[in-house]
Amino acid sequence: MIKYRIARAKDTFDDARILANSEKWNSAINRLYYAAYYAVIALLLDSGLKPTTHNGAKSNFSEYFIKSGKLDKKFGLIFSQLFTWRQKGDYDDLFDFQKDKVLPYFEPVEKLIAEIEKLVANK
Repeated sequence: MIKYRIARAKDTFDDARILANSEKWNSAINRLYYAAYYAVIALLLDSGLKPTTHNGAKSNFSEYFIKSGKLDKKFGLIFSQLFTWRQKGDYDDLFDFQKDKVLPYFEPVEKLIAEIEKLVANK
């Protein structure tokens, strides 16, 4: 399941690139969030944690990996921001992301996936 979630994170990240290339910014944010989410779930599963909600995943990630210093706090901030923006883009009426908000998140999400992949591979 852990390998599956990492693979899914990478595939979803690729989907985000395709959407960004088509200037579908709300959908790209959604896919960036889910790319990060799938990687975070892999990490949590690798540690014996099984959150049942997105909020639970965010809380567990923060508590066990960000606050403990196992991962740089910038990754916690990125994941938290994407969590908020994904909800805003999916559920708020008359709200649209723009290129300048979305593009800066590609590199950090790619790094987050790579860092998590290293952590789960080293066990």
